[in-house]
Parts: sequence; C-alpha cells; structure tokens
Amino acid sequence: MSDEKHSEPATTANPSPEPETVVDEKPKAEPKSREFYLTLLAIGVTTVLSALDLTALGTALPTISKALNDTHGEFVWIGASYALASTAFIPLMGNLADAFGRRPVVLSSIAFFALGSALSGAAQNMTWLIGARTVQGVGGGGILALSEILIADLVPLAERGAYQGFLALVWSIGSCIGPPIGGALANVDGKAWRWLFWLNLPLCGISFVLVALFLHVRTPPGSLASKLRQVDWIGNIIVVIGSGLVIIALTWGGVAYKWNSAHVLGPPHPYGVKDPVRPTTPSDIVSNRTSLGGLISTAIHGLVSIALIYYLPVYYQACFGASPIRSAVDFLPSGLLTAPFAFFAGVATAILKKYRPVQWFAWVFCVFGYGLFSLQRADSPQHLWLGLQIPLCVGLGMLFSCPVFPILAPLHPSRAASALALWTFTRSFFQAWGIAIAGTVLQNELVAKLPTEFTSQFPEGTEIAYAAIPFIRTMTDQTLKKAVQVAFADSLRVVWLVMCGISGIGLLSCLLLREIPMNTNIDETYTLKEAKQAKVEDVEAPVA
Repeated sequence: MSDEKHSEPATTANPSPEPETVVDEKPKAEPKSREFYLTLLAIGVTTVLSALDLTALGTALPTISKALNDTHGEFVWIGASYALASTAFIPLMGNLADAFGRRPVVLSSIAFFALGSALSGAAQNMTWLIGARTVQGVGGGGILALSEILIADLVPLAERGAYQGFLALVWSIGSCIGPPIGGALANVDGKAWRWLFWLNLPLCGISFVLVALFLHVRTPPGSLASKLRQVDWIGNIIVVIGSGLVIIALTWGGVAYKWNSAHVLGPPHPYGVKDPVRPTTPSDIVSNRTSLGGLISTAIHGLVSIALIYYLPVYYQACFGASPIRSAVDFLPSGLLTAPFAFFAGVATAILKKYRPVQWFAWVFCVFGYGLFSLQRADSPQHLWLGLQIPLCVGLGMLFSCPVFPILAPLHPSRAASALALWTFTRSFFQAWGIAIAGTVLQNELVAKLPTEFTSQFPEGTEIAYAAIPFIRTMTDQTLKKAVQVAFADSLRVVWLVMCGISGIGLLSCLLLREIPMNTNIDETYTLKEAKQAKVEDVEAPVA
C-alpha cells in the first residue's frame, strides 16, 4: 500500500493533485505553529553552518598547508574531498528521506558533519584532514538537501517564496562572514585554523537539539525491508562513483595533470539511471520542459556564481596587493547585495504568483553584470570595482532561490524530495565545473600574457593564478610588477567575458519555461504532527 501511494504520483506531470492522493486541498495559507518556526530556526542554523564551512576555508588554506607540512600540493583536496562527498551523496539523501522520513536523515547528516568537523580540527597530517573532510562532506550534502526538502514539506509552493528567500538569505549571510573569519583565524598563529572546524561543534549541537525536540514529522509506514527496496541503491552507487570521478578529473585537470592526459580524460565515465520505486533521476522531473529549464538555469547559476566567489579575490590580491583577509573584506559588498536580493526574488515570486518574470530579470542582470566586469583594469579606482559588483550580484542573488519554482511547479507535491535533491545536486555539481572552467581560462591566459622573466620562476604545470600572488607582493622591480598586474587584470577580463557568454545560455533557458500555476497544497506524508495531528490520524486509518 505504501509503495503504491508513492509510486503513482511519480508519473504525474499535472500540477493539480489527483483527488485520491493524500494532500491538503485548502488553498489558503494556514497559521503556522510554534513547532513550525522552531523547525525553521533549526533549518536556518544548519544552512548557516554549511555556508560558513564552505566559504571560510579558502582564506586559511595556505596556513593549513604550511602547518601540516604539505609538500605535494595536497591542499587542493581539502576543498575537493568535501565537494566530492557532499555532491555525490545528495541524491541518496533525497532517496533515504523519502523512504525513512526526514528526521532521521537530518539528524544523521548533522552527526556526520559534527564528526567530520571534530576530526578535521584534530588532524595531524594532510591525509587525516582529507579523510575527515570527506566525512564532513557527507553531512554537508545531507544538510543542503534536507533544508530544501523540509521547507517543501511544510509550506506549499505558492506560499514558499519568502521561506525560500529566507534560506537564500541565511546562506548568503553565512557566505559573507565565512571568509573574514577564515582570514582572521589564519592570521593569528599556526594553530588557530583548527577553530575553523571546532566552531562548528556548538552550532551542530544547537541544530541537533532543535531538530530532535521540534521536528516531529510523520514517518512513512512500512517495514524496514520495504523501505530499503524503495531506495535506488544501484543508481545511487553509479551516481556517487560517476560524479566523484568527474570531480576528481576537474580537480586534477590543468594542475596535477594536463587536460588531455589519461588521468583527466579517463575518470569521467557517463553514468545512467535506473527505474525502481524511487529512481535516482526520475523521468518526470527531467522530461518536462519547464522543470528542465529550471534545472538548466540552476546548473548555469552554480557555474557562474562560483567563478565569481573564487576568482574575484584573485583580482584584489594580484592587482592591488590585498591580503587574504583584506580581499575577503573587499568581497563583502557582493555577499551583502546577494543576500537581500535572494530574499527579494522569493518574495516577488510569491506576490506575483509567477516565476518567469523574476527568472528573466535575474538573467538579464547577470549577463549585463559580467559584461560590466570586463571593464575592470589593473589600475581601476576602488569606487569602480565596488560599483561594478552591484548589477551582477543582484542577478546572482535572485537566481539563488528562484529556479526551484519552475522545477517544482509541474510536479505533484509528493515529488518534491526527489526534485529538490536533484536541484541541490545539480547546483553543487556544476559549481565544480565553474571552478574548473574559470581556472583553465585564467591559467591559459596568464601563460600567454605574463612576462617570461616572471613565469620562469615557477615549475611547469604550476597553477600560477595562486602561486604567483605571494611573489607579486614582494617584487621590487616596479616595471615588471606593473606588467604582471596588467596581465592578471587582462586575463581575468577574459574569464568575465566567458562567464558573460555562459550567462547568456542561462538567459536562453528561460525560453523553456511555461507559467504553470503553483501548488497551494502540500504532501501530508511528512507534515509536522503537532500542526496536523487530526488529519494524520485520518490518513493513517485506511492504511491500517
């Protein structure tokens, strides 16, 4: 009985629920309970937790690398191992949440993240830290996926704009304060970096307690064996291995090995899908035009947004001699602008009851913004490079939350978990591509534009974008230094133009979108017991 209830809506592309499905048919928003807001608080804490960890580490990497005697360039895997684990396990987390319920998966994800944080803070060598970051990444992926899924469980899509904006807002705030925290701890001494990980523990504790006390959602009925059969184990294993191999190749490409080497071309094997009760990549999500357009928009946004996060600080450090913490402060306007416009996009979608206008508006700003970024030079005044951030961050901020609406609008509410897991996976997966594409363009341009007397100081195959920055600060030959800074600015200009072109693909993805009325109901399978206890009992009676 349980399997039939879940499998039937999977093939439904009609946004209106079938009469026999178990959903709340009331079109008006119901008052939210105390448990709802406390659960929302728990979701917000876990989201900040994930954002802080992702963004704070970059400014501290040189200090960590030196403290753990990294002599083989293993520092790149401190971030890559986390990205690999968090991305690869997102679809599995969505499958498990559907089969076993949300609460145990959320608590397990927080526990994994806390364990990985504790082990990372105690690491005595690079191998230890990389392994610990992998454990932490599994929890981080679960936190990202379940945060979105829980919002979908508790709020109908038509009302979700403000809450979706809330998630984007707290993520952006965490992303803003992460780099300065990382830079500050990196500048204290050779041991303070460990607190980057240990500071996660009290936040994990707060979030765990909030979820344990207040997230009392329904657990799907059925035996353990029947629930295990619902999970697409083969499909998830293929996705974990396949996406992991692709991320490994992107990490190696252009740094450890050449892009045309067997090490880089060998790992990215294609992977397929299976069609069990809960397939890893459900056909109803990727086969309809509007959901596909939302996924393409998500992929492009992940790609172009991460390029800005990673390589705008390179511009500050290479061209203006900014320290890691100073470049983090200079990047603050981007984060401070992104956060409110992420919230604005969600609210605007909820008020308009339409998602296409917001999507078009956001992508126009992204294309326009990256075009303006190409005006930056090595001697641009501060007011120019600060002002040029505004249009781009307006667009990127709005796109943090709005693609989810066209993805979910054509689907039955019971499909939300699978769709949101795929949405989160797509964003994370293409962030890895964004880092690789922007890094490759920058590396190739620098090799062509930097003076030979400067590049001859570095071994062949060095990722010169990062390795050169400490040398620039100490250069005494001002003529050569100026030439190097101009080469960096001109090379980054090409990166911004490439991102402008890719943003154009995001703009074109809006052509796929149809304006489908958003659901005013939710799937009662996973609602809060306190708020829906009477209705829950009515639903469970026929099953018994």
